[in-house]
Amino acid sequence: MSAPLATALLPLALLAPTASPVSVVEAAFDPATAFVPPTAVSYADDLVPYGAHTRIVTDRSIPGRTVLTMTVSGLAPDHEFPAHLHTGACGADPASSGPHYQDAPDPVQPSTDPAYANERNELRLVLRTDGQGEGTATAAVTWEPRPGEARSLVLHAGTPAGPHAAGDRVACVKLGK
Repeated sequence: MSAPLATALLPLALLAPTASPVSVVEAAFDPATAFVPPTAVSYADDLVPYGAHTRIVTDRSIPGRTVLTMTVSGLAPDHEFPAHLHTGACGADPASSGPHYQDAPDPVQPSTDPAYANERNELRLVLRTDGQGEGTATAAVTWEPRPGEARSLVLHAGTPAGPHAAGDRVACVKLGK
């Protein structure tokens, strides 16, 4: 290769790679008090036992659309877990994950206004485990989260009111960096 061509290609080689439109988080659930802050935190080891596994794939390959798929193994069998994107990071206190992420944020928090707290404005899914505690759920929305604002995916216990009723936070998975 001639020197002028090599010099012309060098700036191209130094460019930072573009971010992939697909991100994957894989982790085992640990207690929030683990020595190293875990990527996946369990707050209720009867429903999300320590060592249970998750894989979350977030696909933004189509502009203006987000598809999130969560796969789990080792969770409580035959259970429904409502799950939502949240604004805060996972921490020792389940409340540290903050409120539900909303594409159009409700100016009044906590958000209870159905104009904001709905399946079009929040990424919601219901994860149903089988008899072995395995399950997969997918949700798609026609928007992309603002960079750095959807920091976690939170699993809720569910309630007798049905699978879309959230209930207590039983686990949290850190998304992104």
